Amino acid sequence: MSARQEAGTATGHRVVILGAGYAGMAAAVQLAARVKRREGVRVTVVNAQERFTERMRLHMTATGQRLAELSVPELLAGTGARFVPGWVTAVDADAKTVRIDDDRVLRYDTLVYGLGGIANTSAVPGAEDHAYTLNGAQDAEALADRLARLGGGTVVVAGSGLTGVESAAEIAERHPRLSVVLLGRAEPGAAMNPKATSYLRAALDRLGVQVRPGVEVVKVLPDAVELAGGENIVADAILWTSGTRVPPLAAAAGLAVDERGRIVTDAALRSVSHPEVYAIGDAAAIRQGYGIMHGTCQGGMPTGVHAALSIDRVLRGKQPKPFRFGYYHTPVSLGRGDAVVQFTRPDDSPRRICLTGRTAVRYKETVTTSPWPTYGRMKKVPASGAFWPRGGRFTRVRGGQMTDPFPHPHQQVFHEHRRLLFSAAVRPMPRTRSRTPGSNGPPGTARRWPTPRRT
Repeated sequence: MSARQEAGTATGHRVVILGAGYAGMAAAVQLAARVKRREGVRVTVVNAQERFTERMRLHMTATGQRLAELSVPELLAGTGARFVPGWVTAVDADAKTVRIDDDRVLRYDTLVYGLGGIANTSAVPGAEDHAYTLNGAQDAEALADRLARLGGGTVVVAGSGLTGVESAAEIAERHPRLSVVLLGRAEPGAAMNPKATSYLRAALDRLGVQVRPGVEVVKVLPDAVELAGGENIVADAILWTSGTRVPPLAAAAGLAVDERGRIVTDAALRSVSHPEVYAIGDAAAIRQGYGIMHGTCQGGMPTGVHAALSIDRVLRGKQPKPFRFGYYHTPVSLGRGDAVVQFTRPDDSPRRICLTGRTAVRYKETVTTSPWPTYGRMKKVPASGAFWPRGGRFTRVRGGQMTDPFPHPHQQVFHEHRRLLFSAAVRPMPRTRSRTPGSNGPPGTARRWPTPRRT
């Protein structure tokens, strides 16, 4: 029986967005808001479930904490975008079709590919069968159920990256009767500056987390993990946070991918092999002056917005502009009452400045809760989502092939936005600058301003 085709005879331009994560939602809301009144443009969003997954909060779900139910169709209501629930089972880049649940086919003129990464349980034998993951809310809830049924014992968190650190801290705080062991090749917080790293490690010690850096898990058993060298660590529950991988759909579709299966893009986020396909978020191998971007919410949302802006420009007969992004922070929760925030240079290397304690908790909570309200603002004012740090010299590609796509003083706008947003948490820098005519306030009045660093 042939698959049922949808919108097969539709006229106009069909844009299909795969995935409604942080990047996919940004693309969907931004594009739908911009083409809402334009005849002949149809935006369709495909996602496996109606509930929006707050990936930055999954470690909370994994410890039994209830989160708000955020509905993707409800957010898209009024934008003109159509929501299609279902699993993407195949993409044919040459035929420009997407197969949903093996029984429906969507045709597209432009595709936005935002199917993000999942835990790489295929790298180590036994991880797929015996370890829990935080791939989605259901996976996190399964771990929460297991932890709630344990009267005692040991929980092993395999992977000392930020997801592993946040998960280990949360489990140790919410389940003090359990012993938590954090395993990984690197020291937790190794990419931070010494002050932030020391604070993070002290917080883990205070929570009773046993940290084992410099080790490698080579096998996962039903009740233990085996380390390189033969040592076994007995575990009543194992959480796998070591590395990520992307679904093989892009490679199977014939799209050009890198060694990790991510779609290789040009400067405008288009597939280098199929320019009618835009890749965003974790699914894309996006090159900047400092190298390939790694998957984070702070970088994912701008890729979605930029893809929407690019599609809108093409539909208006213009050329898309290059994408540039510079990192600016690494916030890490250490349970509900503690956190550390490492501010970074655009290439993600640590600056000297960091926040700790309650101030960092407020900052982290503001960051974590910001995506959903941001989407709501973009529905009404699309331009409100088009501001992010471009990274200055760190993101320029050699040879002059990439230029600044937004010539306004974005860095100063970003720093001022951050000052306003977190004024209650961070003391303004004690530098004054006289106002000029046209600013908010009478000329000549002084006000404290942050001093944007040259990047």
